[in-house]
Amino acid sequence: MNQEISKNFPKYNTDVLIVGGSIVGLSAALFLAWRNVNVIVVEKHESSSKHPRAIGFTELSLEHYRAAGIIDKIPQVNSNSRLRRAKVESLTGNWHAEIPWTPHEQENDKGILSPVTGAAIAQDLLEPIIRQSAKDFGANLHLGTELIELIENGEGILARVKNRKKNEIYEISAKYVIAADGANSSIREQLGIKIKGVGHLRFIRSVLFYCTEAEFYLEEGIQQFEIDQTEFKAFLTHYPDGRWVLMFNADHEYSESDLKSYILQALGRKMNIDIITTGTWEMAGQIAEEYQKGHIFLVGDAAHQLPPTRGGFGANTGIDDVYNLAWKLQMVLQNKNVGKELLETYHLERYPIGWLRHQQTFSRPDYLQWVDTSFKAETLLSSEAMEFGQRVNSTAVLNNDTCANLPLAAHPNIWLGHTGTRVPHAWVSRYEERISTIDLFTKSFVAISKDISWLDIAKRISKELGIDIEVLHVGIDIHFLDDKIFEELFDISKDDCILVRPDAIVAWRSTKQCGNKYNCFKEAFKKVTSYK
Repeated sequence: MNQEISKNFPKYNTDVLIVGGSIVGLSAALFLAWRNVNVIVVEKHESSSKHPRAIGFTELSLEHYRAAGIIDKIPQVNSNSRLRRAKVESLTGNWHAEIPWTPHEQENDKGILSPVTGAAIAQDLLEPIIRQSAKDFGANLHLGTELIELIENGEGILARVKNRKKNEIYEISAKYVIAADGANSSIREQLGIKIKGVGHLRFIRSVLFYCTEAEFYLEEGIQQFEIDQTEFKAFLTHYPDGRWVLMFNADHEYSESDLKSYILQALGRKMNIDIITTGTWEMAGQIAEEYQKGHIFLVGDAAHQLPPTRGGFGANTGIDDVYNLAWKLQMVLQNKNVGKELLETYHLERYPIGWLRHQQTFSRPDYLQWVDTSFKAETLLSSEAMEFGQRVNSTAVLNNDTCANLPLAAHPNIWLGHTGTRVPHAWVSRYEERISTIDLFTKSFVAISKDISWLDIAKRISKELGIDIEVLHVGIDIHFLDDKIFEELFDISKDDCILVRPDAIVAWRSTKQCGNKYNCFKEAFKKVTSYK
């Protein structure tokens, strides 16, 4: 990185600078601004890409948007919704067989393990919602602005950027930078961060179009089609807003006439079609070996490039990245007692998940066919395990000695509130309002127990250390539908206490070895917050 600092440009100051304003960068801006962190986003384009790109946004992603208070702006799918795919000769020709995402797995209804069901909204329609919500919370968006260079200046980063329309250069001084600048991240390259994975597989040509006649063939409930012809292999899918996209090998340039011919070949007969746009993208799998370097964090495709999957391992992984990072940045920026070591847990927690999702993606039939024989397929994990049962391991969770041999993901019913895992979902009553347990853990650390002595200790330690801890007295502050549900859900006794992070991850739980409750809680809390 260039070390030279110029004093001749207009300057802006912010806590966090986000480079890249697609879905992950915008989500980072939303989560930070919602947490009252000053944030600037620079994005070289004026608006979203015409290509829809991601279409499925998972329950976990929507839980994060729910926490930020914007869930009512995002249409959710029905609880029995399924993303189904079939291998066919053509849309109107012979249909061979339906292809499951995870072989031999029966997909369960949504809304059972989560208070939300997910969304089948195209990325180019979701981005304006997230963009406006981020602005409403105070995020400063510099659209049509590209990064020229980043300059390290001791306690932070100086970014030199250019407004493309006005051709004006100015500087932004930030304490931290989030690199959401895509799979070919120039920031990652400047930092010299290496990548690993299956690498480049092929380039894909995608063509977006309207075809009203073709919608008749969606009545069977299949939305995705693998076109399998002797001389033509392609992928055809439909978006709920009426658009279709066809994808196939991009081995040369194509005229509009060529594209129409391929579309009709996939459809199987002549229909009226209206091409919207076309483009090329790279099918690849690559994971950055470092998610953080100094004051800079990699998120989204800059950290993990993965192809589109029915499991939502692409954009959704990036949204989960920035939800994990946002509360940590908030605590370090807004509380002098929280050490910067807390930020180091971002890489420790998110890199293993990125690599797990890489392995799970290319071990599934959808993509296993494209990798070479050196790739060793892994045992497939269930959709529930990958979505709700991921386990993080860092100094921001207090695990015991048995955790080293635990899997990175398992069905959430197995975890029962284990440290490093997401809080189990259950409906509770608070102030006569029906909410999810997930809704209880969004703004600060929370101590939850039936034993008031633990909560009194939490209040005392919060005051002593100067770090917020909310306390929840089960049976008083919140009510489960059944008195025993709390103990069963977390596999604890009525005398135990659980400490939950602001991202609904269990940070610590009391054990029988806690002789002195005060000392036990205080030491645990100091460790998980990197207390100075």
